[in-house]
Amino acid sequence: MAVILEDRPIETVREEVIDTLIYNYSHGVISSEAFERRLDQAMASQNHQEIVNLAADLEHTSDPEFSSQKERQFNVNYAASDNDETDTIVNILGGSGRSGQWTVPREIRIITIFGGADIDFTDAIFTTPNVTIKILCLFGGDNIYVPENINVVSKAFCILGGIDNKAPSIASRQAPTLTIEGLVLFGGLDIKIKRTIKEKFVAFANQMKTMFNDRA
Repeated sequence: MAVILEDRPIETVREEVIDTLIYNYSHGVISSEAFERRLDQAMASQNHQEIVNLAADLEHTSDPEFSSQKERQFNVNYAASDNDETDTIVNILGGSGRSGQWTVPREIRIITIFGGADIDFTDAIFTTPNVTIKILCLFGGDNIYVPENINVVSKAFCILGGIDNKAPSIASRQAPTLTIEGLVLFGGLDIKIKRTIKEKFVAFANQMKTMFNDRA
């Protein structure tokens, strides 16, 4: 016997509907305007039936390649082995950064004096579920960019400066956790999301649309 709709986890229902919207948009069944409108409604609604109705007129299909591409795009990247090393980033009267597909160690130490550091975890490859970032920021500014599907805990102290944490504090239990410790003195630390989950959905849908059009 099938489980009634209202008893199913709403996030599972939402994911299924969003997958259907992306699949049909990428195959040219619905326009970009209709896709984004329905996507907004699917992400905002807390009603099972409202969410399901957004894809009621669309074909529901299973495509192994679509699923494979989605898994690569949205799952956190983990390396095959642990990395126990400590990465130290020093910026004195200058700046540096990490971005792209870089390997995240267990501990990162950032020392910024009259400089700045940009650390981007959006496409990073994690080697451990728990990463500690120790910061000493004096008369400088550090930016930490994170995806929405990781946990962020900020324990840093701020004296005559500013710490702006716009990252989620709780994602899922399986997601890696970034713990940020240290001191910001006469400086600033910004922790923020570089791309929202909606932006990732739209980018993925456009990528799939391009891929399917190239095959046509």
